[in-house]
Amino acid sequence: MSEIQVHATGLASQYIAQVTGDLERNVKEQERISAEIDALQEQLGALQHDHTVLVSMQKALGGASAAGEADTMVAPTVPRQTTAEPQQSKPKKAAATSATATAPKKNAAKASSAKAPETAAKPTLVNLIRGHLEQQSEPRSATEVSAALTQAYPDRGVKTTVVRTTLEGLVAKSQAQRTKQGSSVFYTATAASEPAAAEPQQEAVAG
Repeated sequence: MSEIQVHATGLASQYIAQVTGDLERNVKEQERISAEIDALQEQLGALQHDHTVLVSMQKALGGASAAGEADTMVAPTVPRQTTAEPQQSKPKKAAATSATATAPKKNAAKASSAKAPETAAKPTLVNLIRGHLEQQSEPRSATEVSAALTQAYPDRGVKTTVVRTTLEGLVAKSQAQRTKQGSSVFYTATAASEPAAAEPQQEAVAG
C-alpha cells in the first residue's frame, strides 16, 4: 500500500505543477491581451481626436467655398448698372468682392492654426517612451519607464503593461534593444549607440 500511495503522491505533484504552469501562462496571456487592448484604445482615442479636428477644418473650408460661390454669382450683375459712372462703380464692387472672399480664408487659417497645436501638444505614448530611452545612459526596465512617464505626465494614466507592450513593439521595429539580467528585462534605445560608433571615425579623420 505504501508504494501505491507514493505513486499517487507523485502523480498529484505532477498534476499540480502542470496546472500551476498553465495558470501562470493563462495570467500572462491575459495581461498581454489587456495591454494590447489598452494600446489600441489609446490609438483609437487619438484617431477620434484627429477626426474631430479635421471635421472642424472641413467645415471652415466649406464655408469659405460657399462664400466664394455667392460672390461669383453677384459679380455678373455689376455691368447692368447705369453707365453714368462706370469706372467708379466697378472698383467698389471689386473691392467688396475681394474683401468678402479673403474673410473666409482668414477665418479658415485661424481655425487651422487654433486646432493644430491641440494635436501637436499631446505626443503619442510611443514617442514618449522612445524619447525617454534616448535620454537615458543606462538600460531601463518597463517599470522604471512607466514610473518616469507617470511622474512627468500624470494626466496620461500610463500603465506598466502598456509600456511593456510598447517597448516590445519598439524592439520588433529595431528602435530599441532588450537585455535580460536574471529575471528582469531592460531596454535601451538603439539610436543611442549611433553617436558612439561615429566618434572613432571622427577621431581618425582628425588624426
